[in-house]
Amino acid sequence: MDTRTILLIIFPVVSGIISSWITYLFTIKVKKNENIIRFKEEKYGNLLIYLQGFVGNTASGEIKKKFFEEQYKSWLYASDKVIKSMNELINLLIEQKGQKPDEKKGHAIIGNIILEMRKDLLGKTNLKNNDFRYTDVRE
Repeated sequence: MDTRTILLIIFPVVSGIISSWITYLFTIKVKKNENIIRFKEEKYGNLLIYLQGFVGNTASGEIKKKFFEEQYKSWLYASDKVIKSMNELINLLIEQKGQKPDEKKGHAIIGNIILEMRKDLLGKTNLKNNDFRYTDVRE
């Protein structure tokens, strides 16, 4: 066999192996990203529910404790901007020393937290922090 014939046999085999490997790596990366997004959605959902412990009739020490437990865990998965926005809430609470903070400022900070979570999950958004509205439901 001459060199040209050998190349005609080897080239398709090698290119098939390389393209399969690239496809495999791409698929693994996509699946990993999907799993990370699903995980973050669940965890951010928990944080969102626990944020209710800071506003309106649902304000509760027990829910606040759950929020802080989840907030500590969030250092492992949350984006930097989500962490910083949650730190704003913590700073507000520290500044108020147990007193009820200004409602508008509190709602803006909570809106920022939710907005940063949304950006982390979706990549971008046209919403603003004041687009999130907490509705206090009374029986």
